Amino acid sequence: MQQASHDRRPGAGETGAIRKDRHGRTAVALIYPNRYHVGMANLGLQSIYALLNRHDEIVCERAFLPEENAPGRLTTIESGRPVAAADLIAFSISFESDFPNLLQLLDLAGLPLSAAERDERHPLVIAGGVACFLNPEPIARFIDLFLIGEAEAILPHFLAHFRPGAERRGLLQRLVRAVPGAYAPAFYDVDYTPEGTIAAFRPTLPDLPVRIARPIVRDLAGTATCSAVITPDTAFGRAFLVEVGRGCPHGCRFCSAGFVYRPPRFRPAAELAATMRQGLGITDQVGLVGAAVSDLPGIGPLCAEFAEAGTRISFSSLRADALGPELVRALKQSGVKTATIAPEAGSERLRRVINKGLTETDILAAAETLVAHGIPNLKLYFMAGLPTETEDDIAAIPALVKHIKHLFLKISRSRRAIGTITVGVSCFVPKPFTPFQWTAMEEVPRLKAILRRIKNELGRVPNVRVHADVPRWAYVQALLSRGDRRTAEILARVHARQGNWPQALKQ
Repeated sequence: MQQASHDRRPGAGETGAIRKDRHGRTAVALIYPNRYHVGMANLGLQSIYALLNRHDEIVCERAFLPEENAPGRLTTIESGRPVAAADLIAFSISFESDFPNLLQLLDLAGLPLSAAERDERHPLVIAGGVACFLNPEPIARFIDLFLIGEAEAILPHFLAHFRPGAERRGLLQRLVRAVPGAYAPAFYDVDYTPEGTIAAFRPTLPDLPVRIARPIVRDLAGTATCSAVITPDTAFGRAFLVEVGRGCPHGCRFCSAGFVYRPPRFRPAAELAATMRQGLGITDQVGLVGAAVSDLPGIGPLCAEFAEAGTRISFSSLRADALGPELVRALKQSGVKTATIAPEAGSERLRRVINKGLTETDILAAAETLVAHGIPNLKLYFMAGLPTETEDDIAAIPALVKHIKHLFLKISRSRRAIGTITVGVSCFVPKPFTPFQWTAMEEVPRLKAILRRIKNELGRVPNVRVHADVPRWAYVQALLSRGDRRTAEILARVHARQGNWPQALKQ
C-alpha cells in the first residue's frame, strides 16, 4: 500500500490505495458514476475495492467521472491505465440520478454504449449497488450483467466462474446459471399490453429463473465493512467510515433502504470497536454509517468508550427519539457543530401515515437536548408531496420549525450563542419495493407551489435558512426509479444532447 503525494489530482493525499503489478492478474476497473469526492464518500465502493483486492490474482483500480474538461480517455486512479484495457468494468451505483453519468463514462472509455454492440474485444461490463437492487431496467440496455444482492454473498461465486476474454454469450450463460443474483438482460424478454404496461417478463433460455434471487449476508458478525482508502477530498474529510449494520427496523413507508436491506442486521458492538481501533491507527475521526445507527444494540457504551479517549465520532443518521446521553456526549466531545433531525412531515398525522414513528414531543425534546449540550446548529429535513398530504400538513412544516426555533432561542440565549437552523425540503419520490411504490407523484407545478409557500413563511425568520429541492429533477428521479427498459431510449437521447433533459423528453 502506498500514500500518494500531495497534489491536486484526484487520489492525491490518499492513505491505503492498493497498487499491484498487473502482469498475470485479472484487471478490474471499479467505477463510481460520479466525481471522485462523491464516490470516495461511498462505503459500498470502498468495500468492493477491498473485497476484490483481497484476491491476489486480481488487480482492482478505481475510476470516476472526470472533472469538467478533463482531457483524454477514461483512466484509473492507481496506474493511469485506460479503463477500456481492463478485463472487467464494474459499476457501483447507489443513486438513479447517476444513470446518465454511466453513459458518459462508457463513452469516455471508448466503449459502445449498448451491450449488444460489445463483444470479446471489450471488457465485460457489470453493475451492482442499491440502485440496481431496486430497479436495473432503465440501464439494462447498457449493462452486460447485473449482480443483484450483497457483494459478500455474490462475488466469490462470480469470480470463480468469470474468465477474461471468453466468448461473450457463452460466458454470460455460464455466469447466470452459476452465480446467485446474476441477471443478464439479454436473456430476458419483456412483453407489453396494448396500453403499454408490462404484461410479462420471461427468460429466453431454459432453466433461468423468472425472478432473480437477491443473496444477502444473513449474519454480519465476523465481517467488517469499513473504509479501505482514507482521503481528505470527501464531505467526511479524513474520517474512517464503519458500517454498523444494514437495513432499518422502523419501516418508514417511503424509504427504499429500509426495505431492500431486509431483514435489518447489526454487527456486534465488540467487533465494531475492534474495527474502529483499526481506523484510529490512520486517523482520529470515525464515521458510523447505517440506516439506523442509533438502533445499534450497545451504541451508547460504544460511543462513550471512544469519545472519552478523544476520538471524533460522527453519525450518518440518528433518530430524534434515540438521543441517549452517551450519543449526545459523543457528539459534543467530537466537536460536532451541527446535528440533524429528520421529522419528514410537519404534522403528527402525516408522520403516522408514513410510519415515521416520531411525535412532536420527540422532535422538540431532541432539539432541546442537542442545543443544551452545546451543539449550536440544527438541520431539519422534510418532504413535500407525501401521500395524503393536505394544506394543514403543509402549514405544519413552518409551524414546527418556528416552534423549534422558539426552544432554540430560549436555550441559546442562556448559553450566549445563537446558531442556525437549516431546513431542507425534498420532494417525495415513490421508490420500488416500498409500500408507496404505486403512489402517484405530486405534479411539478403543485410541488413548486408547496416549496414556495414554505420558503415564504420561513424566509424572513432570523437564523433560519431554507434549501428546497428542484421539482423537475425529482420528477426525473421518479422516472428513473420506476421506469422500465424503454427508459433507456430517454437516457440515450439525454446523452446525445449532452444532458439536455427538456429537449430529450420533448423529442
